[in-house]
Amino acid sequence: MTEMTYVPLPGSDRTALPQAGSAGSLDETEHIQVTLITRRKAALPRTAAGSLARISRDDLSQNYGSDPADQALVAQVLAGPGTGLTVTHQDPATRQMTVSGAVGALASMFRTSLRLVTSTRPDGSVTWHRYREGGLQVPAALDGIVVAVLGLDNRPQVQPRMRRRAAASPAPAAPQAPGATDAAAAPKPVSYTPPQVAAAYQFPAGTDGTGQHVAILEFGGGYAQADLDAYFSSLGITSPAITAVSVGGAQNVAGKDPSGADGEVLLDIEVVGSVAPGAAMSVYFAPNSDQGFVQAVTAAAHATPAPVAISISWGQSEDAWTPQARTSLDNAIADAAATGITVTVASGDNGSSDGVTGTAPHCDFPASSPHALGCGGTSLRYDPETGAIASEKVWNDGAGQGACGGGVSDVFPLPSWQASAGVPAVVHTGKHGRGVPDVAGNADPETGYQVRIDGQAEVIGGTSAVAPLWAALICRLAQAAGHSFGLVQEILYAGVQPSRPADGMRDITTGNNGAYKAKHGWDPCTGLGVPDGTTLLSKVTAGVTGGPAASAG
Repeated sequence: MTEMTYVPLPGSDRTALPQAGSAGSLDETEHIQVTLITRRKAALPRTAAGSLARISRDDLSQNYGSDPADQALVAQVLAGPGTGLTVTHQDPATRQMTVSGAVGALASMFRTSLRLVTSTRPDGSVTWHRYREGGLQVPAALDGIVVAVLGLDNRPQVQPRMRRRAAASPAPAAPQAPGATDAAAAPKPVSYTPPQVAAAYQFPAGTDGTGQHVAILEFGGGYAQADLDAYFSSLGITSPAITAVSVGGAQNVAGKDPSGADGEVLLDIEVVGSVAPGAAMSVYFAPNSDQGFVQAVTAAAHATPAPVAISISWGQSEDAWTPQARTSLDNAIADAAATGITVTVASGDNGSSDGVTGTAPHCDFPASSPHALGCGGTSLRYDPETGAIASEKVWNDGAGQGACGGGVSDVFPLPSWQASAGVPAVVHTGKHGRGVPDVAGNADPETGYQVRIDGQAEVIGGTSAVAPLWAALICRLAQAAGHSFGLVQEILYAGVQPSRPADGMRDITTGNNGAYKAKHGWDPCTGLGVPDGTTLLSKVTAGVTGGPAASAG
């Protein structure tokens, strides 16, 4: 094999995990697959205002995918004599390639060292995975052609953004002075079915998502059809059509993680399926890694029939991603948005800190992608019998108990469609970035959603519930309007000014998520607010001029 010269791969640096511990020797003969992302032929087209232009799937594949010659060169270099590597998949349309080989050969090709370690997940469980630190290199012949190499380090990348209601015994009542009231006491927990929450937000009447398709992304857990049949039957709803899709070898594994990821999977399906029961669902199961996440979004965005919405209830702080992985995932979401798919993403459940130590605020990604609809959380007090809303404020249950994620991105610039919303500068840098979230919905587990998890009735909240709620709303709006919306933010933010409510939204002006307080107009707690679905239908119908329904394929 001719000796190759190498160059650094920009954005590939992996930071150290302080809690990573050695887990023994790594089998360097084990065969694995890594995903390469190759450059676009051309940048996605933009409007004069700087927003994504709407394009067809054929246009995306032919003009904004990778040049087949680029991928052919990558295959020639990486799978040449003596490398021990095989290119098992090339797809210029999605810009992805799969390279297979022994762990040692792949580490050598990309000039890194891999170890087997244990680390602790945010839920306290321990996991084993491959691990690297520092940057990667690529052969100089591929400089600028290969823009990401994903999968060498397969540490868990994201966590579900859900919160179970804590089981607690009521505290003894404190003695009161004569005539005193209990006005300061915490309100009692309440819960709602997802259709009751949709009714509170006036989801448009006469719609159920018929003719639309939703993709739901999961990175663990699973569902059993019997569980879903029992749940939907309890609501008087026929079980919707649901298909499990395997990505990267991950499977729908039901009943193995009832206290963890199963809750996320079933919450997502039950919210979408009960609020938009006429819509079909595809649930994508992918490995919990940056490689798996990019593969899952890409698979959903290029599926046939195309979904009208992709719901994502998983994420992690922006700074926990390598720049190459963050950019690759943002680009995959942009592909979806450009072709008419709305990607709804939970904004996080750890307030403005996003669970990161220190005093600086942090945004959750991929909610902070300028091509995703970031979904924040509220605490809703509502009477389903009368339809009266008693109160709604920013979800914040106190330190360690969960709060709506939101803030200003450190890495993504302020999008053109958000420029007039009054997004503040980043607290610790003074830079102007993309504001998160865009919209909100009920997320407090103390006002949570009635669901069924592995045979048990539970109440769950978190912004994990808001992403599928908005995906279901997008389905119903698309059904009524006769077309999909893609980057629906362009419509939601149209005409928005600082400190003024947005048409089609109900402003939330009470509460905080830590560093930020709710206020009139857009804020980094609940964005533009919660939907008024009936009014919003009029706005989105008037605001979109073209494009067939995404579910038409």
